[in-house]
Amino acid sequence: MGKTNHAALGNWLPEYQKRLLHYVMFEWLELPELKNTKNLREVTQKEEEGKRVLKQLNPQDTLVLLDEKGSQYSSKGFANFIQKRMNTGTKNLVFVIGGPYGFSAEIYKRAQYKISLSSMTFSHQMVRIFVVEQLYRAFSILKNEPYHHE
Repeated sequence: MGKTNHAALGNWLPEYQKRLLHYVMFEWLELPELKNTKNLREVTQKEEEGKRVLKQLNPQDTLVLLDEKGSQYSSKGFANFIQKRMNTGTKNLVFVIGGPYGFSAEIYKRAQYKISLSSMTFSHQMVRIFVVEQLYRAFSILKNEPYHHE
């Protein structure tokens, strides 16, 4: 949700998008932030953000939430997760980074997977970079390329 307001972080996204396009179709979509959130209850904010996310999804999309309660993977484990999705014919794997309060109940119901990047909490600004870098790393692992070191 929302655009990156840190120029340095924003510069990394196009770089990794370009790298990922060597392996798969990759699109980055930033949904507009909600306005006047000071006047919204937390649950209302999550519901409104959830509606925006759901509008972007197709019924056949596989939804992966980046969520603190999700499964944690090593980089190789995440690469295996990606490989399994490709092996099962997943056409669109959609990763969603939630807003500051997480996801609505409706989004949790729609999601097929939840992944946690760490048991630590990161700003949603930084998570963007971590996710695209890990996606790139996963594909480099799957192709046995030298980017990932043991």
